[in-house]
Amino acid sequence: MDKSKSQNKPLVKETGWTVDDYYQLPEDGNQYELCAGQLELKPSPTTTHQRISHRLERLITDSCQNDYIVMHAPVDVILSGNETRQPDILMIHRDREYIIEEHAVVGPPDLVVEILSPNSVKRDRVDKKESYAKFGVPEYWIVDHHHQVIEQYVLKENGMPYTLQNVLEADDTVISEKCPCLSFVVKDGIRI
Repeated sequence: MDKSKSQNKPLVKETGWTVDDYYQLPEDGNQYELCAGQLELKPSPTTTHQRISHRLERLITDSCQNDYIVMHAPVDVILSGNETRQPDILMIHRDREYIIEEHAVVGPPDLVVEILSPNSVKRDRVDKKESYAKFGVPEYWIVDHHHQVIEQYVLKENGMPYTLQNVLEADDTVISEKCPCLSFVVKDGIRI
């Protein structure tokens, strides 16, 4: 269903939201996510957040464009009938590009990157981390600009929480067993 074809009638629900309900929302310029059937409004990112996102996306794309499709927010990632997310950056291996549909990515990306902002810390560190692990995203990064680190989480076993693989500091080189094309120095991706 295409979100742009909504009927512009307001939906008033506390919980129990589905992806179909989500796509009935009117285009109002806001970004929303569904978390276990609850609609969440995402505040606009800061300019620092956007600058870091742009820099990281460019480094990731330069490293991996032959093997992966790299996308950035806002793009819906549908993880279940009542769970949608809009990661800051995501990668999908080209042999799985069938999960990229016109309206959304339907299924777990190979890598998801979230950049912390003052208003997103709990959402990124708790809610999204649990959601991405639950629905099988193999690798998840939390980018903490203020501390100049990238936290690299990996799934060791489906259905289990993430394992913290590395906390990469400014001068460390980012590498990934799950996405072997990745290689860049942390500070090159998160400095502004």
